[in-house]
Amino acid sequence: MSMLEIEKLNVWFGHGRDRVDAVKDASFTVARGESFGLVGESGSGKSTILRAISGLAPLWSGRMVVDGLALGKVRPKTFYKTVQMVFQDPYASLHPRHSVDQVLGETLQLHGFKDIDARVVKLLDDVGLGQKFRFRYPHQLSGGQRQRVAIARALAPQPALLLLDEPTSALDVSVQAEILNLLVDLRREHALTYVMVSHDLSVVGHMCERLAVMKGGEIVEVMGVDTLRRMEAKHPYSQSLLAASV
Repeated sequence: MSMLEIEKLNVWFGHGRDRVDAVKDASFTVARGESFGLVGESGSGKSTILRAISGLAPLWSGRMVVDGLALGKVRPKTFYKTVQMVFQDPYASLHPRHSVDQVLGETLQLHGFKDIDARVVKLLDDVGLGQKFRFRYPHQLSGGQRQRVAIARALAPQPALLLLDEPTSALDVSVQAEILNLLVDLRREHALTYVMVSHDLSVVGHMCERLAVMKGGEIVEVMGVDTLRRMEAKHPYSQSLLAASV
């Protein structure tokens, strides 16, 4: 069974004359345990697809199925045990007045876990921080450390599918590789499925088995990462993206 099925997805913002069609007729599937990339220039609709899956973009039509569950306009609570999202900006995604312990503890409590203390420690170990960071606040952390906390928060409900929205683009280049390698390790250790948005083809080549290329809200091509590495894209826009990345 596929972990994710997207069929003829349309996402828009506004109504009437103010309507903007952000995603048009997008279709793809992601196998259980696969890492799938969405690439394209800014405004191509790739992040909007993640927001639609997660329930943050309410105006949509088409079919979305996650782990056998067909999604409606309202997500059941159980959905968020299966699907979690890691956002682009670790500075904005953490509450500035909540300690790491509060961030993780409240998330665990929300999802009905009892052994909060042990789980907080385990989550911090899993993302390479350790207990010494438990009672620190976001302003006491570097960008990379904040993103590790955001990843730990996403892992707290023990999801099967992680939506990764440019998870390293706001970080220093020296830190980006560390976070990407952490994500590779976590996927293997926790049998996770990833859908990853990136404008960086080298990141997608490192992280993903397959990818969809988006332009103007449409998926113009789906290819394997081997095709990407061999520079053998078929669509002219995909070819231009590859050429620009060399």
